Parts: sequence; C-alpha cells; structure tokens
Amino acid sequence: MCGIVGQINKNAPINPGILEKMRDTLYHRGPDDSGLYISHDKLTGLGHRRLSLLDLSPLGKQPLANEDGSVQVVVNGEIYNYLELKKDLESKGHKFSSNSDSEVIVHGYEEWGQEVLLKLKGMFAFGIWDEAKKQLILARDRFGIKPLYYIKEKDKFIFASEIKAIIANKEIEKKIDYSSVCDFMVYRYVPSPKSIWANIKKLPPANMLILKKDSQPEIKRYWKPHIANHKIPEKEAVDQVNELLTRSIKTHTMGDIPIGSFLSGGYDSSALIYYMNKAKYPTSTFSIGFENWNESEHQYAELVAKKFGTHHHSKIIGPSDLSLVETLAYFYDEPIADISIIPTFEVSKMASENVKAVLSGEGADEIFGGYSWHKSYYALHQKTSIWQNLTSWGLAKNPVIHYAEAMAMGKFDSVLLKELLHNDLHSYIPENPNWFYQKKVSKCTPIKTFQLLDISTFMGELVLTKIDRASMANSLEVRVPFLDHELVEYLLGLHEQVYYKKGITKYLLRENIKGNMPRKIMNRTKQGFVGPDEYYQNYNWYKEVLLDGLLVSQQIVKREFINQLLKKCDHWRLWKILILEKWAQTWFLY
Repeated sequence: MCGIVGQINKNAPINPGILEKMRDTLYHRGPDDSGLYISHDKLTGLGHRRLSLLDLSPLGKQPLANEDGSVQVVVNGEIYNYLELKKDLESKGHKFSSNSDSEVIVHGYEEWGQEVLLKLKGMFAFGIWDEAKKQLILARDRFGIKPLYYIKEKDKFIFASEIKAIIANKEIEKKIDYSSVCDFMVYRYVPSPKSIWANIKKLPPANMLILKKDSQPEIKRYWKPHIANHKIPEKEAVDQVNELLTRSIKTHTMGDIPIGSFLSGGYDSSALIYYMNKAKYPTSTFSIGFENWNESEHQYAELVAKKFGTHHHSKIIGPSDLSLVETLAYFYDEPIADISIIPTFEVSKMASENVKAVLSGEGADEIFGGYSWHKSYYALHQKTSIWQNLTSWGLAKNPVIHYAEAMAMGKFDSVLLKELLHNDLHSYIPENPNWFYQKKVSKCTPIKTFQLLDISTFMGELVLTKIDRASMANSLEVRVPFLDHELVEYLLGLHEQVYYKKGITKYLLRENIKGNMPRKIMNRTKQGFVGPDEYYQNYNWYKEVLLDGLLVSQQIVKREFINQLLKKCDHWRLWKILILEKWAQTWFLY
C-alpha cells in the first residue's frame, strides 16, 4: 500500500514545496520511497509515498507513466490479476518499464479507457492524469478497501489518500461540517460522500470521478453487485466457495515479501490460516488478548496457530491502552467510534515489526451472513404465519428500521441530538437520521437487503476505514481475501437459505473448514474484537475529558447532557462523544 496526493490548479503554478509537504504527511503509508510529477505547464502535480511489496527495484517508483509520458498514475493498493492484464496488454503492443502491478492501470487506461476499472481485480484508489486531454480520473475499488478524499475550490482541485494531506496545504480552510457531526452520532462514522470537514468529500466505493478543464467534477458509479436468489445443490455451492477462496488466497499472497495473517481464533481468520496452509504458504500469525478476561480470544488463536504450525505472536492489552485514542485521532482524520480501533492498532503494530503485509478476515460476516441480525431477521421470515400477520396488521417493520435498530449501539436519534447539541446547531439535524441506510436499499429479499446494507454502509464506511488507518499508521498492508469481488458476487447470487442451514450461520464457510479445525473453534459463537465492557466504563475519564472539553467550551454539546449520561452510566454514548472530543483537540478546529 501507499499514499497518493494530487493537485490541479486553474491558473497558478504548482508549488513543489507545498506538494511535497502534502505528500510527506503520508509518510506512514509509504516509508520506502517517494516520487513527484509536475506537468509541463506547471498546473498539475502528483505525489506518491511507496510501501514496497512488489517490484522492490527503483523501476516500481511512482508516479508511473506510459511510453511517452502523456499519461501519469499514482496508485494505492494492489492489482491481483496484473499478470493476466499485463500479458494481454503486451500482446497489443504496450511496453512496460517495470514489474509493478500498478503499471497495468496506465496501459489499461490507454487501451480501454474508463472500462479498465471493470477489468481490475484488487483493492485500489488511484489518480490518472491524461496530459493530452487535460483530464483527471480518480477511482476507488468496489468495496472501498482503499480511501480517497478530495476538495474542489474555485482555483484548485486536490485529492489524497487521507484528509491530513489535503489540509497540509494551508490555503485549505479547516472548517467543521455540523451535519456530519449529527451523522457521526447516528452511525459511528461519517458516511460518504461527506466528511467531518466542510467541503472535503470522500469518493464513494465503486465510483470514479472525472475532472476536465474548466468543468465541475463528474462522479459515476462503475460497478454494482449482481443480486440473485438461485437455488443450487448444497454440495455445488460448498465446492464453488472452496474453489473461489483457494483462488483468492493464492492471489492475495502474491508479492516479493512474506505475507503474515491476523488470527483471532474465530472462523474467518482461522479459515484464512487453513487455506494458506493448504497452499503450503508458511506464515506468521498475530493476535491480541485482553487482560483479566476469560473470554479473551487469544487462547483460541493459539490453538489454530499450533494446529497449522504458524510462527505465532500475541500481545495482551488492558484498559490503560485506551489512552491510544489520542494517537488514533491523528491517524483517522475523522472520528470513528468503533471500539475495536485500539486492538486493531495494537495488532497492526505488532505485525509491522515482523512483516510488511498481512491477510485479515474482514468481509466474511457480510458475505456469508454471519451477523446476529442476519440470523434473527431470517428466522422471523421463516415463521411465515407470524410474518404475514405482522404485515397485514401493518406492524412489520421495513428492513431499514430493523437494520438501524441492529446497529444502534450508542445511537443518537433526532430527540437525543437536540438534547446533545446547542440550540443554534439544531438546524443541522437531519429529518430522517437513517437517510444513509435508506439511500442504499435495493429491491431484493430482506436478508439480501441486510447484506447489501452491511457491504455498502457498515463494512465500507467503518470496518474497512478502521483497518486501513490502523494498519497504515504502522506502515503495514492489510489484504482482505473474502472481498474478492467474484466470491462476493457468487454468494450474493445464492438463495439465502444456504447461508443458514440447520440454523447455523456462515454454513458454506464452516462446511469448507470442518474436520480441519480444533473442535473448540468450530463450537464457538461469534465474538467481537472489543474486550470486556468494563474497559469502557471509566466514568472519571469521561468526566475529566468531556465536562470542560472543547465541545462544551465552544458550545457544540451541552454540558448538562454530558452530566445526564454520566449519571445514567451510558458509556457507549459517552465513548462516542469522547472520540469526537479527542478528534477536535487533535485538529485544533476551534
């Protein structure tokens, strides 16, 4: 992985010093090398920080160009089918100057134009500058594994992997978007295309942005998953999932350096180790445990590591590690109230001391139907008479309401937002707090609706953002084999009944690893990567940080409401506000 940045000016020449400063705020994303491109007319500049994983030679340095230098590209991510694409492009006469997977994007754009996006398999965010057309193209991968932000002002357009690179340009005003504060309190993240910063936008997953001279940016979605409900023999589904996972693990372990793996001891990460072992790929594994907690997962991770003979590393963390929220506020740029950000950061730090890239199990719950809300909603639908009665009586809630309730940990509705925020900010409270979920709903079965909501909201906006920032803060690349888009589309095309055979979640995944795992692993129920609730119940900490904090002193949140939450011992809502407070303190907004 890497860090990318770019700027296009309308009239003034690019200042190389400012562009380098923006680029180098992303040093943590790419400590191995850096590069810069400035166009002949001095109006366009691209910057790149490199984490070397494939083609470690100087030839892989970015920006990369086509044969005559008229097309330049900066890329963050990995293209897993690059060898296949390279062979095709070379047969069409294209000359490659490196063995970098990123170079297929340059020549692929020359050959196929924007259609190159549909040919790419991988995780990526990139910027292409076409000098002849005076055109910029930005794109993100299908699921949003890699981030990309941008800002359009009257005289300039800037994009970058992280917001901190954009605001390193002191001409950009640091200003909060209060409607995004409301969204954060509802969702635990700020949904795209918005960000917590006014005027700075996220490019949504599976989208491209086209910027032509003297025009406004045009944003287009280039891919949507195909949804179906095919009933096929169970064995056929199990075998096909096995084949797709085997292929995905093979492509995700490509590179010129060893690849490790996170290992929690749950089905998802354990399955990765099984498939890596099956491919005879030696690996190091990394897990986090929680002190004074009998349910700590590291004990299960050790069972799997022993079973498959990995070089295992583990670390125990405790309540004192919560102080890392101050460090993470810098790396995240935006508030994210996922309580697993700290163990994720710690396991990434430990892994980075041993390897430069790891596999991780993100996406498995979403595509295999592993969350509790999937199972409970599916079970309700199976009770046909009850569901029909609820529907006829007008009591059956639509999927968005069910989904919003499932995601409601520490949630603020419109009433609570009015109690939290000062009166002069009430105009920013949305009429429908669930607007982002509503926007993503498709016409399909309720369970498929839940899966699509997971993939396009919770997973893309929170889970993948969390893993990207925590790992990149430690200069570690994380690859997610379960998000191979061919595997995802195959599973979304199956009848949902096969997900919950005999009431068991992730049935297709379990069938492929059963008999190859310790019994204790197969008998486990799902557990989050969060530690015990007691860690987050330090009310003296909340009181000390929040009652006289920036949010109160700047009349954003009401002090009396904080006191009410303290009296109620409402630690999840207090945690959200604390994350916002630490973000505000870090970025000196006020």
